[in-house]
Amino acid sequence: MYPSIILGFILSLAGLFGFREVISVNAQGQPAFKGGQKALVSFIDNNLIYPEFSKENCLQGTVQVSFRLNRQGKIYDSKIQKGFGTDLDLEALRVVRLTSGKWIIPTNHDTLISLVLPVNFSLRDFKCDQRSRDEINAAISAYHARVGMNDAIFNFYDKKALGTYDQADEARIQDLKAQLGYDDKFIERLLKLAQRKLKQGDKEGACEGFQTVRRLGSDVAAGMIAQHCK
Repeated sequence: MYPSIILGFILSLAGLFGFREVISVNAQGQPAFKGGQKALVSFIDNNLIYPEFSKENCLQGTVQVSFRLNRQGKIYDSKIQKGFGTDLDLEALRVVRLTSGKWIIPTNHDTLISLVLPVNFSLRDFKCDQRSRDEINAAISAYHARVGMNDAIFNFYDKKALGTYDQADEARIQDLKAQLGYDDKFIERLLKLAQRKLKQGDKEGACEGFQTVRRLGSDVAAGMIAQHCK
């Protein structure tokens, strides 16, 4: 059983639009980000997208992402070590994975040892300090419930694409989408976020976004899927 090494720096998202603080420094002999800590801060600042659900519900805090690095500085076996079970976890994992290939690896580095990068999300100017712990817990529960409802919508449209769906279910699915606020404006925001990820070089994340649009019953991402997600 290999131990985990917590990297000697913490990224702190001081505002909605970027990282502003790094605490401590890399311990000697550990893998280091190319260009140093300032380059890492800049990279995260330019690529992280504060998740919509968590932003709207004042969900914030530290997500710990564990990963391993091969000899080429590429990330593998990345996962959430400690998080919230919400879209904060997904974004922390995504942005850490984007650093793959940008690490300098010491000659004596054991590639089987997991590294842990704590990423702290913090919202300012959103009056989040007024939210009680009960409200935060309720928001997290609401997120988990939403995931289940999303699955019902996705399954319906997956079956519809295959021609195996029950037409009688469509009205129920439309009502569910309305309940969740999945209207044309929501679809448009999803599409723009996916396009932003594509510009970041995150093809996997972008294609997940395009496919989500498709699985919500919209064909506006069909061209992007055909072009980028084969």
